[in-house]
Amino acid sequence: MITRQFVDRQNLQEFHPFTRLRALLEDIPVGRSCLQDGQVINLSIGEPQTQPPAFVAEEIEKASTGWSKYPLSKGTPDYLEASANWLEKRYNLPEQFIDPTKHLLAVPGTREGLFMTALTVLSTPQKDTQAPVFLTPNPCYHVYTGAAAAAAAEVVTVSATKESGYLPDYTTVPEDILERTELCVLCSPSNPEGAVATPQQIKDLISLARKYDFVVVFDECYAEIYNETAPHSALEMALEIAQDMVGETTTETNTNFSHNSQIDPLANILVFHSLSKRSSAAGLRCGFIAGDEKWISMINTTCQVGGAGVPIPVQAAGTRLWQDEEHVKENRARYKQNFDLAKKILGQAHSVEIPAGGFCLWLDVGNGIEVTKKLWQEAGIRVMPGAFMSHANSKGTSPGDRYIRLALVYDPSFMEQALLSIANILKEIKDIGVND
Repeated sequence: MITRQFVDRQNLQEFHPFTRLRALLEDIPVGRSCLQDGQVINLSIGEPQTQPPAFVAEEIEKASTGWSKYPLSKGTPDYLEASANWLEKRYNLPEQFIDPTKHLLAVPGTREGLFMTALTVLSTPQKDTQAPVFLTPNPCYHVYTGAAAAAAAEVVTVSATKESGYLPDYTTVPEDILERTELCVLCSPSNPEGAVATPQQIKDLISLARKYDFVVVFDECYAEIYNETAPHSALEMALEIAQDMVGETTTETNTNFSHNSQIDPLANILVFHSLSKRSSAAGLRCGFIAGDEKWISMINTTCQVGGAGVPIPVQAAGTRLWQDEEHVKENRARYKQNFDLAKKILGQAHSVEIPAGGFCLWLDVGNGIEVTKKLWQEAGIRVMPGAFMSHANSKGTSPGDRYIRLALVYDPSFMEQALLSIANILKEIKDIGVND
């Protein structure tokens, strides 16, 4: 299902999920009876509650003289090199497939990078012409819609439902919309559902973008948190497409890659990564964009004009984090424990789908808003109604209406306590028919 709308940038609170959630709960007394220690627990936001490695503080202290300097807009050479090396190792890319000087841009997290990208890519409609189109999943991360609003673009959403594998199928978008599309987003693993795109889905979207000449943002900020199989990147698929075009098959990591001027494997592609989820460093505000050289350069200019670079000490910590995998493995194991607990505790009386990636549980409860209020009122547990992450159609319904999103971001011992409370309340709700 497709919805089309313009979002008033002066009324962003009308769709901002956390503003809506505060308004929903502000007059409801908070309950504490179901939690053993009486604490309010916030599962509404994807904010890891574990700490990043201790060396983060050490690296920031060692680079502390950098606080007095404005950071280089693109990023420090060390940070860009570490990011490129991580991409090559993680996705088995040839050397120089990602050139740190051309294909990378340090940004303070994916949120800020996405916003600046929209301001850069989306053109200003001329008088008597139609506005550019921004394609986004439905449900989706609210920054996608906010960025489109800031750029005065038309938001066209494509439903991501259980039937579609919780991912949007952009190949179903009518041609007249595709011809006006300038920017499109695919999040994999997806937020809020945790669905992972297949290699063919990624390749199909890259081909579609090149056919209609729009930019695809591949938001891969949850890529390092997965259940069984590591998600594929658009960079891998871009390499395969390029190799197919020139008849090459090698993907050995140590093979040097030469960018052919006639075949740009990164054309129309921007890939976003962040340390917020991967390294439990949401407050660090450190990530990068990789991809199309032309757009990397233009986004850098936008950031120079209206943004702030990533501070030098922060990039020093980020460099070390991209070089370390042990803390990532520990985080991944911790989230797997939480999902195992959710399956064991909630699955006794409720249908639970463990996602392929991410750390959020997308739970069908029948009526997400009513269940959200009940969990807050009875147990002091804050969750996000799926409706608040979705765009409604002309009938007032959305793909997220039946769902709540639970961010399983605490240590397993605390999550077990919270999940037991949620299970009890869901059973009570089911017994009285609140979620029907």
